Amino acid sequence: MYIQYLGFDTSPGFRNYAFHVIDRPHEARDFTVKIQSEEFRPDRLRLQDGPDICYARLAGELQRQTPESYSAACLMIGERDITNYLEQHYPKKRYD
Repeated sequence: MYIQYLGFDTSPGFRNYAFHVIDRPHEARDFTVKIQSEEFRPDRLRLQDGPDICYARLAGELQRQTPESYSAACLMIGERDITNYLEQHYPKKRYD
């Protein structure tokens, strides 16, 4: 499977990240992953986190899909996605 990041655009209240997926022998498909613009702030996500968190969300969805249940073409980043991403990429420093 090959996932290509195509770029992003903005719409009122959102940043929309576009991806093209080639999964042979299936047809190529296009996906959009959306993040609410308000999630990009100093105590949450950085702008440069956008493509990475969206890629991770899409890759996870594609791994869980079955022949009977394909992933939706438009996905949203939710609170759980953000929490998991922040814990993995920006772990809190421990003070012993």
